Amino acid sequence: MTSAYRHIRMPSKGEKITVRNRKLQVPDEPIVGYVEGDGIGPDITKACLRIWDAAVAKAYGGRRRIHWCETYLGEKAARLYDGNYCPDETLKVLQELVVSIKGPLTTPVGGGFRSLNVALRQDLDLYACVRPVRHYAGVPSPIKRPDKVDVVIFRENTEDVYAGIEYKSGTPENAKVARFLKEEMKARFFDGAGIGIKPISEFGSKRLVRKAIQYAIDNGRESVTLVHKGNIMKFTEGAFRNWGYEVARQEFGGVTITEEQLYGEYRGRQPEGKIVIKDRIADIMFQMMLLRPEEFDVIATPNLNGDYLSDAVAAEVGGVGIAPGANIADFVAVFEATHGTAPKYANQNKVNPGSLLFSGVMMLEYMGWKEAADLITLVYPEVVSDGIVTYDFARQIDGATEVSTSAFADALIERIGGGIDLEAKRKAQHEQLVKERKQREIRRLLQPLEEMVDTGRVPHTVADLMTRALITVRDDDSVEQAMHLMTGNGISSIVVEPDGKGEWGILTRRDIVTRIVRGGRNPAVTRVKDIASRPLVSVPAEMSIREAADKISDSNFSRFTVLQGGQVIGIVTETDIFEAVEKFGWAGEAA
Repeated sequence: MTSAYRHIRMPSKGEKITVRNRKLQVPDEPIVGYVEGDGIGPDITKACLRIWDAAVAKAYGGRRRIHWCETYLGEKAARLYDGNYCPDETLKVLQELVVSIKGPLTTPVGGGFRSLNVALRQDLDLYACVRPVRHYAGVPSPIKRPDKVDVVIFRENTEDVYAGIEYKSGTPENAKVARFLKEEMKARFFDGAGIGIKPISEFGSKRLVRKAIQYAIDNGRESVTLVHKGNIMKFTEGAFRNWGYEVARQEFGGVTITEEQLYGEYRGRQPEGKIVIKDRIADIMFQMMLLRPEEFDVIATPNLNGDYLSDAVAAEVGGVGIAPGANIADFVAVFEATHGTAPKYANQNKVNPGSLLFSGVMMLEYMGWKEAADLITLVYPEVVSDGIVTYDFARQIDGATEVSTSAFADALIERIGGGIDLEAKRKAQHEQLVKERKQREIRRLLQPLEEMVDTGRVPHTVADLMTRALITVRDDDSVEQAMHLMTGNGISSIVVEPDGKGEWGILTRRDIVTRIVRGGRNPAVTRVKDIASRPLVSVPAEMSIREAADKISDSNFSRFTVLQGGQVIGIVTETDIFEAVEKFGWAGEAA
């Protein structure tokens, strides 16, 4: 295969990965791009290429093979392309090959240079930063039970404060924006403030959450948690949360339930084949990933939250030095080391290749080559537990044998070649997973309220509190029928279906006492329409609890129907709000 590019040379053998019918088509001998990276990049890339090749050869007995195509970014690109750190032909090849992997890159110092990582994400629209974080036995950790951490973080990659819309204090542009905000929009802030714009769109939010939910489905995960600061930033991060629930309901309604449904309808028992959609306020989530990390599975979050959270959680299992990552569009994917270039260790054959190594494992899984990926993840803890580690782990493990980057690769390759019973280990992992899920379910069944509080669940919209399973009567039903339904279901009011004008109504116990008993009327012959109150006031599902409390205080109504997409989906009462405050306090409104 010849190359039409200036410096990039396509391998003479192999086929390109393609996309057909919105599915990745991976041949047995695919061409995969790689970028060595800067600083320690060449050392770890050379080691990892050998490990990945060994795993593929062992897993498939020579039937499959990767043909590697070197592409150029960073300092090596600058040397080849007359100072250009991000040449157009590299971006074109990464798009053309669909799947690639890169080492760490240096962003040149000086004005006018974008971060190369940010440039890649924006130019290739790699909107999902995916960071799996799990612990491998033997890896030193600062927490007692790092084995409980096993999450996959989907961080939105293109919006939020990372959109780069900023206006420096003292510039004419800043003054213009500040004047508009203060005079036209009546905003209040200190003079001379730097100004940044935080765009979070429905389109960007939904495609990120969609990818996270699909990942959970494809990989047998238990839940997807939307992490946000919507209690303060209601129209950006709060909107992210609401749009996330919309995607789950509208596009994955057959396989997802909300956490409110899990506790309210299913009493804590998760139905087979259902994924629970949760949400957590960002600061609470940081606590929960230390206190109850096993409660979380797949996480979807806006850009800045994801930046903080992915590195913080990685620290719990050994640090970013072994934390993998990828930037993924609908199909094009660039896997990457998540740490920096560590120039003081460049060309010393010394550093831990773990981050890039496991990014390659992610890449193999993305290609559907799970057998090769599993070989690496299963032998890695065996080598580390034997004390064969690079310098960063050696100084934390008593009696460890410190080895070079290449020698660590040799040890892994030797263990891969020695054979491993994949099926037995997979079976053991599955059995452990089932056991842990069962234990969590038992806790939910035995003490649901305590579990809600202990796992950080905080209701902050009316949709979180509402009674979802509406019990209704019709206008022409008798009041006696309505009374039987109210008594049988232990409720104090019942919703009346729309009349000819399309207006919903409500019938309460108080209505029956004042209009039937006190009025001396016969409930068996009195129709619901004769005493029901109309119209019943409706509120949007995303209305905050505090706003609902204000509405109840300012009106004569003690309950509202909840609307979503023009449809009534539930009912919320002042009792629901009272009980929420009693159980959770006002954490939903805290800073």
